[in-house]
Amino acid sequence: MSCQGFPRQLRLLTAGDYGYVFEQASYKVHAKGLLVLARDNSLGHPRVGLVFSKKNVRRAVDRNRLKRLVRESIRLRQHRLPAVDIVVLARRGVHELDNPTLHRQLHGLWRRLEKEVGKQSPAISAS
Repeated sequence: MSCQGFPRQLRLLTAGDYGYVFEQASYKVHAKGLLVLARDNSLGHPRVGLVFSKKNVRRAVDRNRLKRLVRESIRLRQHRLPAVDIVVLARRGVHELDNPTLHRQLHGLWRRLEKEVGKQSPAISAS
């Protein structure tokens, strides 16, 4: 059985890590209430950072629920995701989604991100 944990090496930890993704995001994928920015890394595994601001999700209980669900989704799909640094941003109204809907949204986001990275990677390696 493969490791399904969520260790520190799979997280964006510093402001520099986040800045690296924000300054030039190679991939942008969005769904209702969520935006995913990603940029290639050379680590061989994905890293994830979460940005759930008080402006977009007022109550702490809602922010914590959303972050917990996103982390769980990443934890379960970490072996299928490409080697990119990912920042997940919350938009207004995301806290109104129920858990099953949010799971579907996240599943679709990760699939579209895999597809986006797959489309651009062969062009890079062919150059």
